Amino acid sequence: MTSGPLRFLRWFYPGLGLKRWLLLAIVGAMLFVNGVTRWLIAEGTRLPVNEYIDNAMSDFGVPLGSLSYIFAFVGAVFIFLGIRQWMRSIVVAIAPTAKDKIVDALLDRRLRSGYKVVAIGGGTGLSTLLRGLKRATTNLTAVVTVTDDGGSSGRLQKELGILPPGDIRNCLVALADDEALVTDLFQYRFSEGDGLTGHSFGNLFLAAMSGITGNFDRAVKESSRVLNVKGRVLPATLDTVRLRAILVDGSIVSGETNISRSHAPIATLTLEPAGAQALPEVLDAIREADAIVLGPGSLYTSVLPNFLVDGVARAVAESHALKIYICNVMTQPGETDAFPASAHVRTLVEHAGPGVCDAVIVNEEPPRRLLEVYAEEGQVPVEPDRSVLETLGVRVVGAAVISETSTVRHDPQRLADVVLKLIDEHVAQRSSFVRLSAPPSAVSYSGTTGS
Repeated sequence: MTSGPLRFLRWFYPGLGLKRWLLLAIVGAMLFVNGVTRWLIAEGTRLPVNEYIDNAMSDFGVPLGSLSYIFAFVGAVFIFLGIRQWMRSIVVAIAPTAKDKIVDALLDRRLRSGYKVVAIGGGTGLSTLLRGLKRATTNLTAVVTVTDDGGSSGRLQKELGILPPGDIRNCLVALADDEALVTDLFQYRFSEGDGLTGHSFGNLFLAAMSGITGNFDRAVKESSRVLNVKGRVLPATLDTVRLRAILVDGSIVSGETNISRSHAPIATLTLEPAGAQALPEVLDAIREADAIVLGPGSLYTSVLPNFLVDGVARAVAESHALKIYICNVMTQPGETDAFPASAHVRTLVEHAGPGVCDAVIVNEEPPRRLLEVYAEEGQVPVEPDRSVLETLGVRVVGAAVISETSTVRHDPQRLADVVLKLIDEHVAQRSSFVRLSAPPSAVSYSGTTGS
């Protein structure tokens, strides 16, 4: 479909607020014509306009019985085109370069009324999810783990005392308005230079912003404003913390990097020091959410660290939002070796507590081309063991949600489509339950701002 017809059809999307004003203009025109006609009749004035038109149309062989339909249709088209071009002229007069962005601006308004979604995690998995969801709503809050101690992020944390910016950077890039340009810029890694080698520009940008603003949280917010981010990116905590794992053999491993490299199964995961406090904005976003999505991402080093921050697990458990866990596609050496989907959910509940997972999305289309490559690294597809999952009291949603390129990853749009469908069903069921199970005077339900 060409861009012209596509833009025309997008005008009819619900929620833009245009159709109601067009309808008002049509009704106003009808009332105006009716009022003028009544006034002329009251004054005894007779304008035989219809007779002149009928005579003219008869000369061209037009059936007089169809004139009312023809004129009604042509009149409606003229009203539509007139209002549309009037609006376009105003926008062009105010900002001459914006005439091609009218529909985009209206769509932005529609996205601002979308579902309120909180996505909790870290790593590349969380940014993949955000990249898909931002096309349906801008009411997105990414709650990101801050326990990364490797690579550029770890170096900046040790040298400058700031929170590790890597996972935050990935989410900012995913939600940026001009993602292509920002991706190239923020993901650029210096390959030479004393002290610069290995650092990404995005990490250095956030570090510089932290120095300018004096606060990492403020730095993230200002960076979001500069990049015109569609949503919010929040660190789970502003406290400097480190992961600590007790393995099943009794040994203790500290640090995310060391935990990822350990080969013994993990028994318990904690934060050191304990008692890290969640950002108030994080807890508020969870309370107000229509849906809370956990993952995708490393179970022990991306998803669970957020729940170890004081207040997060309790806020998620008490929320009335739909809670969706997105299970990883492949197992991870040193973390989830031989873990089926049920082991992922069981581990999540053991560390975060009950009530944090209503549904789990599992991939049902195993990769084909890269199986041998992953097998060499000790990774295999996560088994979607439905029968065991159902005994854990969660809804199992199987779908083909992967994309195979040079790696096996979740596909942003496929994954977002599944998530949004689940939210649609949840909202419909909840609103039906409220309407049917309680008298109007007993329930005050504001509904959900769906698209």
